[in-house]
Amino acid sequence: MENGWQNGWAEPKATALLVLSDGTVIEGQGLGATTKASGELCFNTAMTGYEEILTDPSYAGQIITFTFPHIGNVGVNDEDIETVNMASSSGVRGVVLHAPITEPANYRASRHLDAWLKARNIAGIAGIDTRALTARIREGGMPNAVLAFDPDGNFDVEALKREAAGLPSMDGLDLVPPVTTAQRFDWDQTVWEWSKGYGHLQDPAYRVVAVDYGIKRNILRLLAAAGCAVTVVPATTSADDILALKPDGVFLSNGPGDPAATGEYAVPVIRTLLDRDVPIFGICLGHQMLGLALGARTRKMKQGHHGANHPVKDFTTDKVEIVSMNHGFALDRDSLPEGVVETHASLFDGSNCGIALSGRPVFSVQHHPEASPGPQDSHYLFKRFVENMASRHGVAAVAQHNA
Repeated sequence: MENGWQNGWAEPKATALLVLSDGTVIEGQGLGATTKASGELCFNTAMTGYEEILTDPSYAGQIITFTFPHIGNVGVNDEDIETVNMASSSGVRGVVLHAPITEPANYRASRHLDAWLKARNIAGIAGIDTRALTARIREGGMPNAVLAFDPDGNFDVEALKREAAGLPSMDGLDLVPPVTTAQRFDWDQTVWEWSKGYGHLQDPAYRVVAVDYGIKRNILRLLAAAGCAVTVVPATTSADDILALKPDGVFLSNGPGDPAATGEYAVPVIRTLLDRDVPIFGICLGHQMLGLALGARTRKMKQGHHGANHPVKDFTTDKVEIVSMNHGFALDRDSLPEGVVETHASLFDGSNCGIALSGRPVFSVQHHPEASPGPQDSHYLFKRFVENMASRHGVAAVAQHNA
């Protein structure tokens, strides 16, 4: 029997390259936008929710490797986008897939993922052994990388290697400015219901100011569904401007980059809010910066936590939740000062996933309770925030009456 090459078989020409900072070159087939992208390479283990992941501002500056092999098979639609500004570009730089994108097979799909990636200027590469790439990241940490897509397969490989090697570390990078809102706005959309779509808040009970470090739509929806009239403000908003809105509580949002870098301007604001005894709830980057404001330290993680299957224990209830994670930095649990209690911890590696300030209506979590992987294991945290505001509101009302 003749060999395949004698019958005219040929390996397909590579139309995309993934070049790692150590000079490794991985060939594949391009998809999405015909462009070049660079950033920190991470992996995500979620089997669903790829559109939400690709529009999560917390992924700004990163290239995502999906470990699940079939990404794109249910298409995309406008309802599942997580960026607040529908017209804004995605924070994610690129996407790495195992299998080519198939035609969408879901009644909610309004577009093919490949067309959607092109429209959002996100480059991708398929045909990759994502298991091997994930193992490499787990062993060596998250490398910087350049992803290049050229339909003709013309690449200056040496130039790409130099570019990848010269990329800055995520340490010290403040990536919030490109993803925060430019101006204040109000939010009243509530959660999606089958056959009804999204609702709108009626008769809000509390006013919440949400500081936008890269906030996700579903966080705002769950706050509204909990009875909160939400005003979203830019990341650089001063404490005086926040307090002038007379909030019953302040929410600190998720976001990308090094929390210590963003904390240069965010931490003093949070400390002022703490001094005023305002109820505070933080998620992800907001959790990390609350920790910094309370005197803890943050650290860069080797591979980070990115996925929808992470077990976290809530020490306040003694229950285990299955949660969604997306972070490359974490609070150093050994640096938590006196009076700051660890409320949650990862059962994968023991890292800190939640804190609370003793005797005060202040708490935060590292994971994403709005992402519903459990599917609603962590929604109680929004109720906890409301209960803190209700308690504080009652105390204020009594004090006003007595005065």
